[in-house]
Amino acid sequence: MKQAQKVDVLLVGSGVMSATLAALFSELAPSLNVMMVERLGEVAAESTDAWNNAGTGHAGYCELNYTPVNQQGQIEINRALNINASFEVSLQFWSYLVEKSILQSPGSFINATPHLSFVWGKDDVEFLRQRYALLKQHPLFSDMQFSDDPNILQSWMPLIMQNRKANQKVAATRVDYGTDIDFGALTRQLINHLKSRPNFELRLHTEVKSLKKLKNGRWQIYLRDMQSKATQRIDAGFVFLGAGGGALKLLQRSKIAECKAYGGFPVSGQWLVCNNPKIVEQHNSKVYGKAALGAPPMSVPHLDTRIIDGKPALLFGPYAGFTTKFLKQGSYWDLFKSIKFNNLKSLLSVAWHNFDLTRYLISEALQTHSSRMATLRHFYPDANNADWHLENAGKRVQVIKHCEDKGGKLEFGTEIVASEDGSIAALLGASPGASVSVQAMINVIERCFGQQIKTEPWLQKMKTLVPSYGESLIDNPELLKTVRTRTLKTLNLNKLR
Repeated sequence: MKQAQKVDVLLVGSGVMSATLAALFSELAPSLNVMMVERLGEVAAESTDAWNNAGTGHAGYCELNYTPVNQQGQIEINRALNINASFEVSLQFWSYLVEKSILQSPGSFINATPHLSFVWGKDDVEFLRQRYALLKQHPLFSDMQFSDDPNILQSWMPLIMQNRKANQKVAATRVDYGTDIDFGALTRQLINHLKSRPNFELRLHTEVKSLKKLKNGRWQIYLRDMQSKATQRIDAGFVFLGAGGGALKLLQRSKIAECKAYGGFPVSGQWLVCNNPKIVEQHNSKVYGKAALGAPPMSVPHLDTRIIDGKPALLFGPYAGFTTKFLKQGSYWDLFKSIKFNNLKSLLSVAWHNFDLTRYLISEALQTHSSRMATLRHFYPDANNADWHLENAGKRVQVIKHCEDKGGKLEFGTEIVASEDGSIAALLGASPGASVSVQAMINVIERCFGQQIKTEPWLQKMKTLVPSYGESLIDNPELLKTVRTRTLKTLNLNKLR
């Protein structure tokens, strides 16, 4: 048998997670031999692509599902605080990459776009007022504004307030330095830089056929070239499965104990898109509302300004739908193939306790253009059917995991699954996803390269990449002020278009 090619790190998938991890390794330990494999013919073409994700820069400013109401009727803000602090970590690393000219000008991938939460009706206005009062007290959210004055709201979001009923109670919060991010552009820039490094190899049209843990602790992986059909054996010291919806299948093939009972619940998405420049130019923000009853958190409706490939567009959605695919360019058999004996109990429990969600997704998929437009008009009363068309977004695979009380639960977030010895790790789940990619990949390094990250060279370098590393932005307002001043300036986020 032909000798296996040895690599220190094998990254499966070419999305923002794998690219971020590779970029961190490139700075922390340039001598590491890194291989990235991608089954498609281009990088960042699945969930990372700009048209396949919300591109929001999830920071908790506008996403109302990050501040749920508990059983006691109290608004919980801890998740919003944690997500905001994690997003600040991303901004720090991207600032470093811009300063080193590894990333191009900030406007090529990130733009200042105000983040607004918008609600109507007496109860929801009161909820937003209380949410604002709680968040405003914290330094992370100290710049948030609130208003229920129609004149102020008109200046914040003219399309949304245009011809709205005068007697309707409405309110909004706003953070000026919210962002719109083209994660596809960001990822392609990172990988283009990595390709210039001598210890990095990218293989497109390549899929993982099998992976097996060897007695020496390394991994034997068989790769298949999808064009030539040739196979090759790889000997890897560490494997990261960053293949989006495809990560679960590969994790199951690894047969590590930690993956047992994990399953996935796929949800498809669609956007209404407006390219009419007369309308697009009247809206320069991301405006999030409240999710419909029974809707998954990823379906929180929002009217978004997007800058994709340098061109502005207006998107509304996402409209969720039922699917059995785990990837946009995947198979309708993905869900069924993911069902194993060890996760069957979790899957059945989630199906039983979330039947309303399944019914909601099916009803969403059966909507007509007119019914979708009717939903849009809650946000933009004057929306014209002819100005909007439907685009398919990416697939999201929500994590299903074991829990003692119900047998299984559906998680709406991201989760790292790693083997006990740290030789393999996978990222599962969806939102906030790409926005917290840097913190997520730092977590992977801490779990899987625990000894190295404690050494002085790695610690010092990490503090250079992310100055707040090892400290809490939630608990240290002075550090937050220093960090945020730098990132807003470096990434031009204090300048609205």
